[in-house]
Amino acid sequence: MICPAPPQRPPAGWPEWESVMRLALEQARLAAQADEAPVGAVLLDADGRLLATGHNAPIAMADPTAHAEILALRAAARATGNYRLPGSVLVCTLEPCVMCLGALVHARVAGVVFGALDPKAGAVASNLPGAALPFFNHRFWTLGGVLGDECGGLLSDFFRARRNARLRHGASPPPLANTPAME
Repeated sequence: MICPAPPQRPPAGWPEWESVMRLALEQARLAAQADEAPVGAVLLDADGRLLATGHNAPIAMADPTAHAEILALRAAARATGNYRLPGSVLVCTLEPCVMCLGALVHARVAGVVFGALDPKAGAVASNLPGAALPFFNHRFWTLGGVLGDECGGLLSDFFRARRNARLRHGASPPPLANTPAME
């Protein structure tokens, strides 16, 4: 099964994908204000109506699954009374990870629009062909790079500020995972 091609234009009511991504960026800024990684998401229904929004909150919620995409999908499922969200489009500031990819497949979204690529954990374009994996029973279209520089810049600025604050306070960065301790 081949993934469908993305539509030429966003759903009715939206002049271009950048307009929708600006809403996701607002959500990402809310995450940053809460000292969470600044990732935001919005979910539109097939007619272009805003179904739900979400921003990263794994620290605040003590929940490793509290990614922006997951929270938006959960809110939309509650709002519609259905865990399937056919025809919907998720717009997120960062390429979804493998956990979010699985949720998007199960929710049966029609498409995913993302801003910045995620070379470390991206599962839609950077590291996996996401929606085109042969064992998935659902395919969705993807469109990447929408306001990608702005989305990526927000993330880079956030993590740069965190590193600088840690260094100003004399704390060294934590060791990398799965590396032997230096003696």
